[in-house]
Amino acid sequence: MGRKSNRKSSNKQNGGKKTDAASLARRILQFLDANYGQEFNAKQIIKKLDIRDSLTKGGVEPVLHKLVENGSVSKSPRNYFSSTQDPDFIEGTVDFVNPRFAFVIPDNPEKVDGDILIKEADLKQALDGDRVRVMVYPLKGKTGRTEGKVLEILERDRDEFVGRVEISPRFAFVVPDFKKMHKDIFVHRGDLMGAEHNEKVIVKMTEWREGDKNPTGKVIRVLGKAGVHEVEIHSIMAEFGLPFEYPQEADQEANAIPEKISSKEIKARRDFRDVTTFTIDPADAKDFDDAISYRKLENGNLEVGVHIADVTHYVQPKTALEKEAYDRATSVYLVDRTIPMLPERLSNGLCSLRPHEDKLTFACVFEMDSNANVVNHWIGRTIIHSDRRFAYEEAQENIDNQSGDFFQELTLLNDLAKQVRKRRFQHGAVNFETVEVKFKLDEKGTPLGLMIKERKDIHKMIEEFMLLANKYVAEFIFKKRSGADTFVYRTHDSPDMEKLETFSGFAKRFGHQMDLDNEKKISSALNKLMDEIQGKPEQNVLEQLAIRSMAKAKYTTEPKGHFGLAFPHYTHFTSPIRRYPDMMVHRLLEHYLDGGKSPDAEAWEQKCVHSSEREKRAADAERASIKYKQVEYMALAEEKDYDGIVSGVTEWGVFVEITETKCEGMIRVQDMDDDYYDFDQKNMRLIGSRTKKMITLGDKVKVRVVNTDIDRRTIDLEFANNDERKPRARAFR
Repeated sequence: MGRKSNRKSSNKQNGGKKTDAASLARRILQFLDANYGQEFNAKQIIKKLDIRDSLTKGGVEPVLHKLVENGSVSKSPRNYFSSTQDPDFIEGTVDFVNPRFAFVIPDNPEKVDGDILIKEADLKQALDGDRVRVMVYPLKGKTGRTEGKVLEILERDRDEFVGRVEISPRFAFVVPDFKKMHKDIFVHRGDLMGAEHNEKVIVKMTEWREGDKNPTGKVIRVLGKAGVHEVEIHSIMAEFGLPFEYPQEADQEANAIPEKISSKEIKARRDFRDVTTFTIDPADAKDFDDAISYRKLENGNLEVGVHIADVTHYVQPKTALEKEAYDRATSVYLVDRTIPMLPERLSNGLCSLRPHEDKLTFACVFEMDSNANVVNHWIGRTIIHSDRRFAYEEAQENIDNQSGDFFQELTLLNDLAKQVRKRRFQHGAVNFETVEVKFKLDEKGTPLGLMIKERKDIHKMIEEFMLLANKYVAEFIFKKRSGADTFVYRTHDSPDMEKLETFSGFAKRFGHQMDLDNEKKISSALNKLMDEIQGKPEQNVLEQLAIRSMAKAKYTTEPKGHFGLAFPHYTHFTSPIRRYPDMMVHRLLEHYLDGGKSPDAEAWEQKCVHSSEREKRAADAERASIKYKQVEYMALAEEKDYDGIVSGVTEWGVFVEITETKCEGMIRVQDMDDDYYDFDQKNMRLIGSRTKKMITLGDKVKVRVVNTDIDRRTIDLEFANNDERKPRARAFR
């Protein structure tokens, strides 16, 4: 990290204990280093360090001269002192964790030791997500962390925020919903655009003068009354920068595409229209982007075709459709609606593999023996005619009852998928079966009920054939020239052993042992644990903690492997209606099948990074919409004591997941008045200073809801053994 300190006497320890002079020297050095480039005389230093006792005051000047002697500090002819250290300068992204300080995540992690802690006063008005230039202090702070200060904001991440208007007689503020925006935005009364007190709005930051505590902005869109379903969903969409409508030009392009498939196009494809084919999707789905074909071959083997909507046949490069698809990069699934990547004319019409219609597809066709071994495969363009559209529930029912449309084909496909799945886990795949929550809403969007989505054999069957197609497409391209050809891969790094050790310790508190001695058997240890917790109260908590301990999957042109699936190479080929990376894969695949040479990787890598960022945005928005409904659901739920599990412990509170509803709330430390609690970060627990009572991750507790806040999407809880029951508050503000 640049030049290392050669300071000596100021940091020396005397018998393991710092002398008063050494301690004072360190304080002075930290102050001067933190104010690199500035000069101070002894009196100014005394004032800045708030030194009040006369003995220490008298020691400042001698300590300064000693520091000058050893080269740690320089002195000007006017008796002004300054740091001699050369700080490092880095660029990075702000993570504004709380109102008091933020971290800057370096662009180049190798240049600095960890993330850089920046106090709020040194942020130079930088906000969460901004790219900044930072001066890194030569010495670490009291916390042992690398510290610094922002010198320049290179790029604002956002200048528009969703929030609630608070109007007083002379002025107004917008209180942002975004939890990492810790400043209210001042709005002149004339810039409210007619918004009324407590309404939700979108505000654009217009000015933030140096020295002003708060930025100034103007309202650019009034969303409506806080707490109303449509307003809150629109607030989430605006908060995450999701589009409200499809651009007119792109819509016009989509509507101008002819439905009829030319005879020339049909001749250029392998014809599967006479082969039994069907789609299996959620009951409420309209965008069917994958179909399965099935037939028995004369040699006794089975042919299984995975046919994927040929989106790139319709969405051509350098069009408004292409531009918008790239910008969105993914469809977003909120609790009550889908924000599609492609306009409805394509997603639910031309590209959707609807039954009894000829459709253009890209396919991976497998020849399999009775033991589900792939003995041959073919990849190319096809045309299909789906015989049946199944909802998951219908297809599962036909298998279970051994009756109904295509029950024999469905049963045989299910048997093949089970064998493929079994082998995948034998080869080291990790079985993460995360709990998914779905709400039943009335016509106004009010939650009437909450359901846990159940994954049955039919879901796993479709998943297995999609995984197989993705794997074979990736391997097909990689093997052409040992990975030298530019391609889009979906990669997943091996987990960090330190994080896994921490997770193993948490699992142990629930009575589950994980053997991590053999790094080659990590996946089998994880799978054993996942099997053990199925159906138990701690299942969701441990699954979420396990996922957090894993690396994040991403898109890249680097041909690395996928740890979670135990595949040497993997891609996303099977969902081009809702994922832009799949469109990229289709384009490259078509290019190579037509004999094209490898394009430059850099442009494709930039698209991969953009797609990974958009994927995260979509996931965050989806979680926010679920959290909003969970808060509303608990506000309307019966007032009673709930069983829960401690799912997180921080210095400011205890997170508890309510077992019955899978909703998470917090018990704030400031509200725990039975004792004063200290936070033990290493063991993730709170310890009562008087009673020594411990609250730790995984504890089973009873809680009750005391407050729900739609604005902040938070649920406040208290322990049910609290004798004084507080009246429940429901805040829409």
